[in-house]
Amino acid sequence: MSEAQQNGSQMPGGAGAAKGGSGPEEKLHDVVVIGSGPAGWTAGLYAARANLEPLLITGDDYGGQVSITYEVENYPGFPEGLSGPDLVEKFKAQAERFGCTVSYDHVSEIVVDEHPFTVRTAQSKEYKTKSLILCTGARPRFLEVPGEQEYTGKGVSYCATCDGFFFRGKELVVVGGGDSALEEGLFLTKFATNVRIIHRRDELRASKILQDRAFAHDKIDFVWNTVVTSISGNENGVVSGVTTQDTLNGSQSHIDTDGVFVYIGHIPNNELYHGKLDLDEDGHLIADPMTRTNIPGVFAAGEIADKVFKQVATSVGQGCAAAMQAEKFLASLEAVGLPDLNEDPRAWPVPGVPERAPELMAAD
Repeated sequence: MSEAQQNGSQMPGGAGAAKGGSGPEEKLHDVVVIGSGPAGWTAGLYAARANLEPLLITGDDYGGQVSITYEVENYPGFPEGLSGPDLVEKFKAQAERFGCTVSYDHVSEIVVDEHPFTVRTAQSKEYKTKSLILCTGARPRFLEVPGEQEYTGKGVSYCATCDGFFFRGKELVVVGGGDSALEEGLFLTKFATNVRIIHRRDELRASKILQDRAFAHDKIDFVWNTVVTSISGNENGVVSGVTTQDTLNGSQSHIDTDGVFVYIGHIPNNELYHGKLDLDEDGHLIADPMTRTNIPGVFAAGEIADKVFKQVATSVGQGCAAAMQAEKFLASLEAVGLPDLNEDPRAWPVPGVPERAPELMAAD
């Protein structure tokens, strides 16, 4: 079980938890935030400080991906670093301090073709809201092999930027063959003595420039036509090696390693949005630089929309922007009335940003 799942099982109680029976709620909310990762908590904080009394619904993956990060050392303001779960609790405490109400529940449905919007949950609750901030994030595609969950945070990682520093002077394995695998593999050479990139085929999917850099690097070796079938650890409870299988002849081998970094893709948590909001070819919500989706009053922040940076700091910034945009949207409701839900706000001019076609903004 991951730390995120463990945290989720410990969520009942706590300050600000929404209580009461199931069924429709009479209150009309100004803002409902869906998701409890860095983007969600920041959106809740900024909306609360704007006196919007936001409701944040955590979802099952409490804290998002940062909750399974062993230690965070690249988030500003914490020079000594802290664990991912500790950072999440600080986000939560700060949002609650200013009046963000927290519901430990999972959203099962959203209705965005009528205003106010409707949010229904697994606990049979129903909320009406004038605006929505969607921060449901993404999850790494797992190897789904023995030892992976057991050693997550103990040598298995999905973020070299987050965890690479802890492997100074170590030998590492990277699994994958796309841009992310090579980018992160190259990054890890700053710390590791050797990086083996294991790929299931005999050619990479990564861009030519990244391939050239990786092939030329003296710390990087490639293991072709190979998959990882299990991850093993030592008496200290940390990763010590991987078992592999040749995809051509089925033979098995063992590679000693101090860490396994997995880059075989991310899966956006977009189950709520199909047929309701615009998604790109990879399943991410399409939002413009102002965090606006194609429905006025619905905003997206964090890794549900960000397929490029995927960092705690960038998710925090996007959560801040989404809350500020929600505040402006609510002000416009008072000034001009109900929105036209058929009008795509991403096509509206953005102050300070050159006008471009919506499809170009969506591709950024």
